[in-house]
Amino acid sequence: MKIGADLQAFQVKLGHRFNDPGLLLRALTHASISGITRASNERLEFLGDRVLALTMAEALFKADGKASEGQLAPRLNALVRLETCAEIARELDLGEVLKLGRSEMISGGRRKDALLGDALEAVIAAVYLDAGFETAQALVLRLWQSRLERLADSDARDAKSVLQEWAQGRGMGVPVYEETGRTGPDHQPVFTVRVRLDNGETWEATANTKRAAEQLAARALLDHLGDKDG
Repeated sequence: MKIGADLQAFQVKLGHRFNDPGLLLRALTHASISGITRASNERLEFLGDRVLALTMAEALFKADGKASEGQLAPRLNALVRLETCAEIARELDLGEVLKLGRSEMISGGRRKDALLGDALEAVIAAVYLDAGFETAQALVLRLWQSRLERLADSDARDAKSVLQEWAQGRGMGVPVYEETGRTGPDHQPVFTVRVRLDNGETWEATANTKRAAEQLAARALLDHLGDKDG
């Protein structure tokens, strides 16, 4: 099966060239455009979620031989949650190659956390079916490497709570969150939220729920502050 130049380029960025490119096409096909001749990525997303969880669970288990189940569980949740998958999908520019129906394109589907995260999990499943578990595992470990390396207790907790603790520990007030934009139809809005600290530091993030946008903004600002401290 032949695929377009956009998917050829995506394979290079992903770091896996498919023996069966049809699997990649299916992984990137949202239900809004699927039909009789084209299957959606929903079944692949189900499988990819399990491949991702097993890979991350094993990596955490091996990385810290003294951690209890109570310590490992929140770390795993931090690595496999929707927001993390969506962040990595954005790093791969996955939204640019998503196959969407007209309604989803109009409502900003290429930016939605849910669509990006689900599609990335579907891509993981496609790699697993195309080349086996070890190849899929290696792909996941490479894509998640930086997050695994810097994972600490703070990363496993709610980003808004961590940012609030960071600010108050430095004598600042509670971070302020402000909705700065909303696009899409009423039934599928996309929110942009800005978080602001007393010291003037700000960051914006976009997601398909206000809560998710707040979490993404808090996490991104924490990463930014960490880079400055480093």
